[in-house]
Amino acid sequence: MSEFMTCMSFEQLLKWIQTEHDTKGTVFGVHRPYVARQENTRTLFGRKLETVIGPAAGPNSQMAQNLVAAYYAGSRFFELKTVQIMDGAELSACVNKPCIKADDEGYNCEWSTELTVPEARDEYIKAWFALSFLAKEYGLGEMDGFQFNLSVGYDLEGIQSPKIDGFIEEMKDAEKTEIWQECKAYLLAHVDEFSHMTREDIEAISPHICNSATLSTLHGCPPDEIERIATYLLTEKKMHTFIKCNPTLLGYDFARQTLDEMGYDYISFGRFHFEDDLQYTDAVPMLTRLMELSRSLGLEFGVKITNTFPVDVKAGELPSEEMYMSGKSLFPLSIALAAKLSKDFDGNLRISYSGGADAFNIVQIVDAGIWPVTMATTILKPGGYQRITQMAQSLEVLGAAPFTGVKVKDVEALAEGAKTDPHHTKPAKLPDVRKSEEKVPLLDCFEAPCEEACPIHQDVATYMMLSGEEKYEEAMDVILARNALPFITGTICSHPCMRHCTRNFYETPVQIRDTKLLCAQKAYVHAVDTLAVTGSSKKKVAVVGGGPAGMASAFYLARGGASVTLYEKRDRLGGVVSAIIPDFRIDDTVIDKDAEFLKKLGVDIRTGTEAPAVSELFKEGFDDVVLAVGASKRSTLTLEGKRAVNALDFLEEFNEKKGQVDLGNNVAVIGGGNTAMDTARAAIRTTGVKHVSLVYRRNKRYMPADEQELDLAVEDGVDFQDLLAPLRMEEGKLICHRTVLGERDASGRPGVVETEEEVAVLADTVIAAVGEKVPTDYYEESGLTTDDRGRVKANAAGMSSVPHVYVVGDGLYGPSIVVRAEAQAAAAAEDILGCPVVKDTAQKAKAEDIYRKKGILIEPGAEPEGERCLSCATICENCVDVCPNRANISIWVPGMEMAQVIHLDNLCNECGNCNSFCPYASAPYKDKFTLFASTDAMQESTNDGFAVQSIDPLSAHIRYLGRDYDWKKGEESVVPEGLLRLIEAVAADYAYLIP
Repeated sequence: MSEFMTCMSFEQLLKWIQTEHDTKGTVFGVHRPYVARQENTRTLFGRKLETVIGPAAGPNSQMAQNLVAAYYAGSRFFELKTVQIMDGAELSACVNKPCIKADDEGYNCEWSTELTVPEARDEYIKAWFALSFLAKEYGLGEMDGFQFNLSVGYDLEGIQSPKIDGFIEEMKDAEKTEIWQECKAYLLAHVDEFSHMTREDIEAISPHICNSATLSTLHGCPPDEIERIATYLLTEKKMHTFIKCNPTLLGYDFARQTLDEMGYDYISFGRFHFEDDLQYTDAVPMLTRLMELSRSLGLEFGVKITNTFPVDVKAGELPSEEMYMSGKSLFPLSIALAAKLSKDFDGNLRISYSGGADAFNIVQIVDAGIWPVTMATTILKPGGYQRITQMAQSLEVLGAAPFTGVKVKDVEALAEGAKTDPHHTKPAKLPDVRKSEEKVPLLDCFEAPCEEACPIHQDVATYMMLSGEEKYEEAMDVILARNALPFITGTICSHPCMRHCTRNFYETPVQIRDTKLLCAQKAYVHAVDTLAVTGSSKKKVAVVGGGPAGMASAFYLARGGASVTLYEKRDRLGGVVSAIIPDFRIDDTVIDKDAEFLKKLGVDIRTGTEAPAVSELFKEGFDDVVLAVGASKRSTLTLEGKRAVNALDFLEEFNEKKGQVDLGNNVAVIGGGNTAMDTARAAIRTTGVKHVSLVYRRNKRYMPADEQELDLAVEDGVDFQDLLAPLRMEEGKLICHRTVLGERDASGRPGVVETEEEVAVLADTVIAAVGEKVPTDYYEESGLTTDDRGRVKANAAGMSSVPHVYVVGDGLYGPSIVVRAEAQAAAAAEDILGCPVVKDTAQKAKAEDIYRKKGILIEPGAEPEGERCLSCATICENCVDVCPNRANISIWVPGMEMAQVIHLDNLCNECGNCNSFCPYASAPYKDKFTLFASTDAMQESTNDGFAVQSIDPLSAHIRYLGRDYDWKKGEESVVPEGLLRLIEAVAADYAYLIP
């Protein structure tokens, strides 16, 4: 890997565009081109503008290929990456890498182009020609329908320097530059190869690339310096000018309060930026003077909202002490500043916008009179540049409305609504780590993270696809192939699959659990009718315990042909699910449907029956015994001599008595997990209870409960008493110590410090949800060896120290989730039967269907959930989507089922963005098979990869598993055949990738 990007020649740029377009129907990995509708063309700076959106000055507007990809997807306004007097290697040495983290709200620690200023100029000119070519040759718009806006910084002395002054002048008129002549000459020399672009079109390309500038100043730049620079750009350079304004204009208190109320209380920033930056009282008169000046010069002037919002690095987000915040958390601040300025200037101040714009708000922003709009964070997420297409299409409803002023009331409404908009607020729970524990393979790296996160590896993408086509019976067959309890898991599963869904990076995860239940309900009769024994085992197996683990064990064993007897001491199957989980979450009619599958498979179900001792079961002729007895030993919490009610005792009584439990008026629940949420929600439904408090030593963000369960408790009216540590119980009260959160560690979890301050919580009854323990005594009485924590010592299949005795479910390692119990049950059943008990039913989705959905933001409900599923098991390509520079490429290798991803070393600057979105515990820019520009470039990297030395005959220098080899086509090699075929495919079909 190399942190230095290499600019490709215009010849390579055009060949790449043409070859990829003609052979794959894509351009730089963008699959759906946007064709501009001319009736929507607006005017800005005296020039045409087909759409009012594009990339902000940043990672997506630095290289020619970035601008090409953005244009192909629908951009027409390009804010070029900022240039300054410090550039090239000198600047790159100051930027810590990785420098981008955009998995939720965005962060970065990069600020201006890492190219030299002449290189940046060349990239922009090459892109100018390339976009003209795209417009004409592929019919995407008019050749003069897009605009480049140069961004300069950071002080007047630097801007007036020969380096930057020359850049500005050559961007105003590039005709005499060497790169202009080179690009024009190439197009003219190849004009006969084009279908639509003519010699006249090439000659007509205007050399006047930029007539507008956006001024970017560093934090702390004095107002008089800002005004001097803007005046210089207007009067001396005759350029339409925007000044970037920071949210610091709003003041520290406003920013802090807004972010705290929206859930961003963990984002840390100091007052000094607000005190050192331009003050609002200075900004208004300055902007007023500049507006008057621009009018006198016949130029347009406005502000660019927003520049950067600096925050502290607290949890190792990036290798820097400070970083810049962007995206969803910046939007409420940026739009609030837009509203404030709009009001104070009566809508007459022109505003160019950037700061959290995306498909959910773009129409409202533009309709309010704020445009052009540029974005960075949203197109750094999966879907990448393709996200621009949806925005461009959605703006078509607004037509070609000219700028007549900003609609102040509309912007104020947008700013107020942002504070509660779920697309911008932070959820109560911080996101899970969405990576597997495996390293990304060099080949065949596509996986569905939902399936990887599911303990039984359910073929989620397949049944989502089938359900979307309303093929519910086929979908149910897929579900039952691995899942023994579709109704229980479809109702109460804590769905780790959804927490890992790629859609989390779009808007909301695919509703996998609900879809499973829908399929089960729609196809229940079919499932019962068609379910059959498929194995031929003659084993006789006893299963002790009729909870989820026992039911799943019986299902897998019986389907495999075993004769199964299931013992359950309660009168019903379901275990904790039936007896403990409140009926308002799941009732026995749901459990009965899963029990019906057991009956269909011939399981001998003995409810209300205490199982014989393990030794007795063997005497009765059973070959194997599965103990699925749960974590049945209930924990207690004693506070200064008084014992709190155990949560499971209460929940069991609540279910038995249908809520007729004497708890008094006020109840305090101690705990923060799912059981605590169930307890609090049940308590609030208990007869006579008027108020329920949930006491936890941290706040909601750090509770272990699932976010959905926590939200339901909030909706039910549970009073969350955060930051309290229980101390003692008094008559009618729970006395707690106030706690404070300490510094966060690298995981983001803060420490807890108890203070001496006492807080009284009203509590006639205190219920403790403090966890349960495995039944160590029962295991030891049965002759099973346990460890120092009282847990059974078992192998990977759950077999204990006693041959043919297996332990599965909560009783093995303690309370867990139902689907994990299923996975343990399947492992034990497979070991007992000696053959697989689940089968792979995965089906590949159509590539065109997947690419049609990529980059489209859509919430649940508007379409079937199958339409929202991205079928990651067939095509992932997150690293391809999110790379600004197109340094991760998807290619097709003859004879391979799926596309392969390779990394292009010379286009990478180690921004690290792909690391955030790869579902593996890997960073693709370090860990994928890499194409190097030369063998010399390979020596600067530790990546496995190759450099093509000759195409005909094909030879390459290859590094595999850290060792280097020289290889010629046809020779045997220790390098796997798949990698050699990949190299052959690059040479044969993707030669344009080779510099």
